[in-house]
Amino acid sequence: MFLFWNYRWFLLHFIFEQLHINYVITTWPISNTSNIQLVGLFKDAENTSSPTDLSVHSRAMFKAAVLLSQQYNITIEGQFIGWQAVQTGASPIAAVNGVCRALSTSDIFGIVGPSLSLEVPITAEFAKDVGIPAVSYAATNPDFSNRNMYPAFYRVVPSDSAAAIAIVKLFIRFNWTSCIIIYQNDQFGTGGANVIKDELHKNDLTVATMVVFDIETRSIRGDLSTSLIGSSSRIVVLWATSTHTPLILQKALDSNVLGPKFTWILSSSVRLNSFDKKFSQQLIGMLTVEPAIASAVGAPINTTLLNAACNIWQQ
Repeated sequence: MFLFWNYRWFLLHFIFEQLHINYVITTWPISNTSNIQLVGLFKDAENTSSPTDLSVHSRAMFKAAVLLSQQYNITIEGQFIGWQAVQTGASPIAAVNGVCRALSTSDIFGIVGPSLSLEVPITAEFAKDVGIPAVSYAATNPDFSNRNMYPAFYRVVPSDSAAAIAIVKLFIRFNWTSCIIIYQNDQFGTGGANVIKDELHKNDLTVATMVVFDIETRSIRGDLSTSLIGSSSRIVVLWATSTHTPLILQKALDSNVLGPKFTWILSSSVRLNSFDKKFSQQLIGMLTVEPAIASAVGAPINTTLLNAACNIWQQ
């Protein structure tokens, strides 16, 4: 069972999956023909041997969008828009360093990104100080909606508040009254866990236990089995990225705290065939709250621009 909320940007991801494109290896046109540029921030490290789909796809569509703007004769001060792409390696300092390097060589009028919530605070603060906007395509921490704290930060995706509302509706639908929240200890995990907890409390629902997954040690703080079995709740909300979710689920399988004893609600989908087949019965019944393409919820989309951008990428 899947719950969806309107996440229009992810129409691009759907298109790429339909084309069975996993990774892109291609030569893009030179981007330094214009001194007026956008700088894009993408989470993979330079020359990584295992790039993520999100980073590869978003980087490609960023370049395609800039080239599309040139086809539409969009100019700033009479010049076409160019680009610089920075691969941050999921490091906030590397993100700001990349922007600084771009500013030293070009007239940067905006930042596209970063994708990770943990990279946003320092990037957004820097953007405010230099007077340019930062527009993220994936960071969802609700704290970043605070215009007083982040006046230069914007995003084209909804915050995790939308997911929290969907989760509450799920609880009401099945008459659940309490849950356990497992979250990763960074901006994304903490922000998501807090907004879910707040939304549950507004609706007289209870968070019985909060469990932390430490992203540095890649382990649960404390004993997972004791935390879950000792709780009065049998509903588990897991708020973690697609990188950490399989690790946490494997620990849950090893501790025998998945189905049918517990019902798990995930914030990101996982490939079930990545687990040993002997665990298949325990994986039945998991729910996922994840983004949907705009057409799935009847929202309008500009198919002309999307198709044009995809055509540029294919070329």
